[in-house]
Amino acid sequence: MTTRTGDRGDTSLFGEGRVPKTDPRVSALGDLDEAQAALGVARAIADGDTVATILGLQRGLYLAMAEVATPADALARLGQRIDATAIEALERTSEALRAGVDITGRFVIPGEDPLSAALDVARTVIRRAERSVVALVSAGTVEGTDLLPWLNRLSDVVFVLSRKVEPAARPASGPEGPS
Repeated sequence: MTTRTGDRGDTSLFGEGRVPKTDPRVSALGDLDEAQAALGVARAIADGDTVATILGLQRGLYLAMAEVATPADALARLGQRIDATAIEALERTSEALRAGVDITGRFVIPGEDPLSAALDVARTVIRRAERSVVALVSAGTVEGTDLLPWLNRLSDVVFVLSRKVEPAARPASGPEGPS
């Protein structure tokens, strides 16, 4: 079903009123949505515990998107927001993933296998989304006390997860790549 309410180039946020589709908040939401979809591609080809990990990240990203989509005067309408607990949960996930993989000084050329490559695409999209949200925070449009660290940790977790799912046996390589 289509609403056709955006046919004139504007859209609504989670609150009253409409904004142009060129509004920086809408652009940031597009970047976050793309990150969500990229994680979905990775989840579609993952298996085992990796599926649950990615789904958990997507659920957190959904909360982040809702927060960005909600004007400051309507934030009370949200049932849940990104907070210090959400940041701590990502840090615990990161620590658990790091326990199973050595990433110290790793230079990465994505593409070892389809899943790690999909996760690397998701990570880069998350970084772009983070930059878009930083711009909103800098402009005073969005409050970023917890949202910005959460987005930063999210891309870190996706990086570590990508390294974890790569094939176990891989030759060591330096900044110039394999010799």
